[in-house]
Order: sequence, then C-alpha cells, then structure tokens
Amino acid sequence: MESLNLVLFVVEAVAYFVLMVTLLHFRHRLGLGVFLTALGVMHFMETYLAAVFYVSLPFGDVSPGSSVFFSGKLMMILMLYLWEDAATVRQPIYGLFLGNLLTVGIAWVLQLHQPLQLSSNHTPDIDFLKEMGWLMVWGTALLYVDSLGIILLYEKLGDFFRRRVVLRFMISGFVLLTFDQVGFFAALHFFLDVPIAVFWGGWKAKMLSVCLYGAMFAIYEYRIRRLGADAAARSISDVFGDLTFRERYNDLLERTGRDMLTGVYDRTRMELEAPLMLREALRQGLFATVLIIDADHFKDVNDGYGHLQGDAVLKSIAARLGTTLRSSDRIFRFGGEEFVAVCPGTSHEEGLLLSERLRWTIETSVKTPDEKPVTVSIGVATADEDGASFTTVLAAADGRLYEAKKSGRNRVVGRSSSWNPVSPPVRSGGAEDLGA
Repeated sequence: MESLNLVLFVVEAVAYFVLMVTLLHFRHRLGLGVFLTALGVMHFMETYLAAVFYVSLPFGDVSPGSSVFFSGKLMMILMLYLWEDAATVRQPIYGLFLGNLLTVGIAWVLQLHQPLQLSSNHTPDIDFLKEMGWLMVWGTALLYVDSLGIILLYEKLGDFFRRRVVLRFMISGFVLLTFDQVGFFAALHFFLDVPIAVFWGGWKAKMLSVCLYGAMFAIYEYRIRRLGADAAARSISDVFGDLTFRERYNDLLERTGRDMLTGVYDRTRMELEAPLMLREALRQGLFATVLIIDADHFKDVNDGYGHLQGDAVLKSIAARLGTTLRSSDRIFRFGGEEFVAVCPGTSHEEGLLLSERLRWTIETSVKTPDEKPVTVSIGVATADEDGASFTTVLAAADGRLYEAKKSGRNRVVGRSSSWNPVSPPVRSGGAEDLGA
C-alpha cells in the first residue's frame, strides 16, 4: 500500500505541474486570470486535506494537500515571478489572504442564524467552518511570507549561481518549504492536535516534491519554453476579441513607438523595453548582448544623392537587420543613421558572430544609387560581463563603436576583439543558429 501511495504521490505532483505550467505557458493567449484563478480555487482543498487527509508513504505519514499541492503552489508563484514581475505575484497572494479573511468573517456571521435541518445526515458544522477558516488565514499568511522569502532568496542566490537557474529554484524551494512546514505544523498541532510524527513525514514529502518540481522545471525551461516562447506569445482572436476591438487595440499598440521612416522601434520604446529585456535575461541566468550599428559615411550619401536616397538606404539597412536578427531580438532606431539591437540569450561570442553576419549582409546587399556598397560599423557589449544595467552596457557598446570607426570603419569591435571586413563568418552548427 505504501508503494502504491508513493506512485500516486508522484502522479499527483506531475499532473499538478503539467496543468498549472500549461496555463502559465499560454497566459498570453488565455489570459493570466485563468492561471491565477486555478491557483487560488484549490486553497480550501489544500488546507482541508492538510487538516484531515493523510496517507502512509515509505518515509512517514503525509498529506497530499500540503506536500503536493501547497508545495506546487509556492513553486508556481516563483515561476510566475520569473516570467512576470513582483507586482503580478502580489495579486494572488493578496487575493487569497483577503478571501480567507472573508471566509472566517462569514463563518462568524452564520452563527447568528438558526439553520434548518433538512436531513438528519447533513447537519451544518459551523465550528468546522471556523476552524478551517482560521487555518486558511494562517496558511495564507505563511504563503505570503513564503512567497516573499522564496523570491528574495532566489535573487540572493543569483550572486553566487547567476546562471544556475534550476539550482537556485530548488534551493529556494528546500529552504522556504522547510520554514513553511514548521509554521503550518504548529497551527495543525494547536488546532487539531496533529502528532509530531506527521511533521517529519510531511517535511520529507515536501523535499521530495521540490526534487520532482525542480526536475520538471528544468525539462520545461530548457526543452519546451525556450523553443516555444514565440508561439506562446502570439495572441489569439475570438468573438470576444472582435466585439471589444481587441485586434484594433493590439494593432495600435504595436504601431506605437515605431520609427516612421524605417518601421523599427524608436528610441522612446528602447528606453522603456530594453532595460526590461536585459533584466529578464539576467534574472533567468542568461546573457544579453547589445549591438550599436552605425552606417559608415552616411553624410556622403545624403550630400551626394539627396536625402530621399539617404532615407532609402536607411530603410534597406533596417530591413536587413529585421530579416537577419531573431524574432526574440529587438531593433531600435537610436538616432540618425544609428540602430541598436538588443539580443537576449546571446553571449558575447555569439554577439560578435551575429554582428559580423549583419555587417557582411549589409555590405553585400545594400547599395547607393551608383551601386557602391554601403557598410556599417558595429560595437558589441554584453550583460552582465560589461555591466548589469542597460545604460552601462549601451555605453560600453558605444565606446566600441567609436573604436570601430576610429580604426577604419566597416568592422565589428567587441571586448578585446575586432572583426576585420573579409568574408561571412563560418560557424559550427550553421548560419541558422544566429539567424532569424
């Protein structure tokens, strides 16, 4: 029987993770509210199971409500923080806490009624409702502290294991679920006189849950999410979207912050989005590379052929950037003939290869009216090697762009390196690795 219970324990953890991560993964299609609602509606069941429902496992007596579902909820909150932000995480925590306070308040008011007993087998148990209400309030208060703690600990561990996202995920879970086990068991022992032996069985079960969730998080993070991020981000249209002009709103939002000439994002959009892109990449333990691309001798193009021809050259450069960079990258017009590309998940070496490909593509495909090649100089810098903020990394890239122009133009300069204009780079794995 213990072996069967252990198998069911694992199945429950896998089923919970798969369902909740599916809702989280498709939050841009379904709406974040679907995930948050699913996260919240199980709170009463989790608390009820933790109070009265226990099974025997090889390492002790365990409640699935606490060890599987509550542990999963805390890990889901950490995942929500990783992919959204702290402001979003506050919403389910505050909602759960206030909802449970309301439950306790209603239980007290219900005592003033004189309920009818319609069946001898179904008698209202107000005491049980109050008892569960206080357990839920205590559990939600702990969840609030747990959520803050697991986020802060995850961030602090980044000082030591910045790129070990799964390790940080699991260590944070081990520590905070140990804290939670101590706090919630104290309430169970006080309200329900639960024996001390349950504490150790529950703690071991929570540690096993963290291992299971950590393994599934690693599989999802490295095998599913990064390959399917673009598909998950695309919006979905339905009758409600049509009725509320959602498509028109999305189209207007997409065109806001666009450079009117080239169609890429403008500098204002860069100042809003680029810092967030770098911060998100670093939070996930990834590199983020910034490129500054400057058209060489562009004044000569304007002076020799007119501003309309100069505008055509800029449009052609922007078009080549758009077709060469990946869909996850962002291109901004920095000003005049300068563009900035932000490439999350790209190391400095990959950024140099990508920049050389951009340089070569523009040189061989963009021409002036008399068929002379247009060339560009590119400065490359990477977070967090060149700094942790977008402003710092951009300044480093700008300094390297100046070096590229000073040393003859038509070249790429990164940290302690320079790519001379020769031929397209040869990379192992093919050009697709760094292409669109």
